[in-house]
Amino acid sequence: MKRIKAALGIMACAVGSTVAGGAAAQTNVTAMGLVDMYAGASQLSGVADKTNVVGSGGLTTSWFGFKGSEELGGGLRAEFALTGFFRGDTGSSGRFNGDNLFSRDANVGLAGSFGKVQVGRGLAPNFLPTVLFNPFGDSFTFSPLVVHADMSGSAAWGGATNAADTGWSNQVIYSSPKIGGLSANVHYQFGEVAGQTSTNNVGANLLYFSGPVGLTAFYHDTNVSNPNPAVTANKQKTAFAGASYDFKVIKLAATFQRNDNESAATGARSSLDRTASLGAWVPAGGGNVLAAYARTKRDLAAAPDLTRRTFSLGYDYFLSKRTDVYAIAMNDKLSGYDDATSYGVGIRHRY
Repeated sequence: MKRIKAALGIMACAVGSTVAGGAAAQTNVTAMGLVDMYAGASQLSGVADKTNVVGSGGLTTSWFGFKGSEELGGGLRAEFALTGFFRGDTGSSGRFNGDNLFSRDANVGLAGSFGKVQVGRGLAPNFLPTVLFNPFGDSFTFSPLVVHADMSGSAAWGGATNAADTGWSNQVIYSSPKIGGLSANVHYQFGEVAGQTSTNNVGANLLYFSGPVGLTAFYHDTNVSNPNPAVTANKQKTAFAGASYDFKVIKLAATFQRNDNESAATGARSSLDRTASLGAWVPAGGGNVLAAYARTKRDLAAAPDLTRRTFSLGYDYFLSKRTDVYAIAMNDKLSGYDDATSYGVGIRHRY
């Protein structure tokens, strides 16, 4: 009897292992993220004093989370993503106080030869074109283009050029398959305002990469704020175009963006922003010298016009495929105010 029980136990373990192995073969869940920390000083034009800081997200906003997929057969698969930002200098969740737990991604979808459809919180149409066509990527600290487009800056400046956010909640996204280097993403965010079906965000972007050439464009029409309360909601129409070319010894990029803001009450134009940017990547000594410049002209309906110019210069050196160190300085100048300089030395690690 003892021998029979032992044999049955061994068989049960073997069957359990086979079932578990089969399940593992059908699903794929990955824990992933990035930690980016720097030390330096921060000051924008229009701000009276410089602040010495140990900051999080010098080149990339620190984040963590999980992504996974399941093969459903016939080339169809289910995918999900739950990722959130955090501030490594304090251990706080989110990019700012009041930010969503999974403010980077919180979505599920289906993907196949037709492309992908996902539902939930995900990237806004402005994000990829902006970060892929400037040398400092998604740096909300040192990238002139991102600082102009997505950061409020000093009170004298009056807010980011892009309304809404770099991620949209309550949205459906269709992503096309890549055809000859060209791909597209179409975004529709439900405003979820009772009786106001026209209160929503819509947008789309195009990305083209072939050899040394890169081209991009996006458009969005925004009315709601996604619904992060710390992000200003404006009625805005925005168009953007960018191009890059890699000469091997240097890669260059240029972009132009136009933001047309309207009063929600009257529909009249309240402001017009026009932003141009130039950027360069220069390979050097196992890393890249990074340089970028952005200029925004802000035409205000009820106040004097403003101009903002921001220039950054830095060096990013890769210790490995997952870890790099960097040093960056940024100069910011707002019309009518003295220029101000920020700088930082940092380390970034992906896992």
